Amino acid sequence: MHSTRGDFGDLQALGRAVKQTQYRQHRALDSALAAVGTTLAQWDALRAISRSPGASARELAAATFQTEQAFGTLATRLTTQGLIERRPGRGRRIEHHLTSAGEQVLARGGKVADEVLAECFAALPDADRETLLGLLRRLNGEENP
Repeated sequence: MHSTRGDFGDLQALGRAVKQTQYRQHRALDSALAAVGTTLAQWDALRAISRSPGASARELAAATFQTEQAFGTLATRLTTQGLIERRPGRGRRIEHHLTSAGEQVLARGGKVADEVLAECFAALPDADRETLLGLLRRLNGEENP
C-alpha cells in the first residue's frame, strides 16, 4: 500500500491546493465577468461554441465540464439572450453557433479573463507558469506542445 505522505509529500494537501487555486480563480473570474454582463459558465459555453461551431449539446457539455441537462439549460438561456443560435443538424442533432452579440460578449469576456488570470498567476515567474502548465497537461493525459 502506498503512503500519501513521505517522499511524495501530502497528496491530500496537493489535491486541496489545486482545488483551492481553482476555486479562487473561478470566483475572481465570475465576479469580473459580471462587469461585462456574463457569468463564468456562460462565457465558458460561448468559448466552447467558438472553438467548435456546430457542436452538439453533448460535445459542448463535455467541453465545459457540465451534464447535458445543465448545458441544455444554459444553452436555452444563451439563446434567449440572443448570444447563440441552435440549428437543426443531421438527424436529431442540434448544432450550436455564436451570434454576433455572442461573439462580442466572448471577446469582452476574453479581455476580462486575461486580466484576472494574469493577476491570479502573478506570483509565478513565466518559467514556473510554463512548468505548471506542462505538469497539469501531463496529469490530464495531454501532450505538451
